[in-house]
Amino acid sequence: MEADCSVELGSGAEVLELPWTSPGGEVQYRDLKRQPELLALIPEAVTFPELRDFLASINSHSSLFETAKCDVWSTAEILPEDEIFNLPCKFGCYVDLLYSDLRRFSFPEYESLVKRWTKLLRTAPDVPSSVEFIVRGCYFHSEERNGFYITMYVFGFGEDESRARRQWAIGLQLVANAIKQASMGSGSQSHS
Repeated sequence: MEADCSVELGSGAEVLELPWTSPGGEVQYRDLKRQPELLALIPEAVTFPELRDFLASINSHSSLFETAKCDVWSTAEILPEDEIFNLPCKFGCYVDLLYSDLRRFSFPEYESLVKRWTKLLRTAPDVPSSVEFIVRGCYFHSEERNGFYITMYVFGFGEDESRARRQWAIGLQLVANAIKQASMGSGSQSHS
C-alpha cells in the first residue's frame, strides 16, 4: 500500500467549519460520535457498507476520533502518482477525521499522528491501493476556536470498477487497522 501525508495550512488552504451545512441545506454534518444512529442518514454509508463499517469504527465510543464529512467515487482519471499501479480504474473516498477531545486544537498532535499512520501503512501488504492524510485547519463554532482536522483519501486500483472497489475496501480496512494500532496507548490520558 502506498501511503503519504502532508500539511495544507495558510492562505488559500481548504478550511473545514464544524458543524457545516451545504449551501442548499440538503446535506449537513451528522454527529456520528454522539448519535451513531445518524449513520443511516448518510447516503454513502448506506450505499457502501465498507465505508459504513469504517465510519462506525472511527466514531465508536472507544475511538479517539470522529468524522465530519465523506464522499465516494470511481474514475478512469489516473494521475501521474497513480501510474505505479499500472491499472486503468480508480475507486476511492475521502473522510474528514478529527480528534474528539482537546487535541483537536494541537497541530503537533495531528502532525505526529499522520506521520505514525503513514509509517505504519508503508509496512502494510503490497496491494494496489493508496492513502494520503492531509492536515488542514478547522474552525469549531461550538468553541469559537480554530483547530485542525485530517482529510484522508483512500484509493483502490483495478482493471475495472468492481476490482478497484475491492482493492479500495482492502485499503480502507488496512487504514482502519493502522488507526487503531497507532492510537493504542495515546488515548490512555484524558485530554478533555
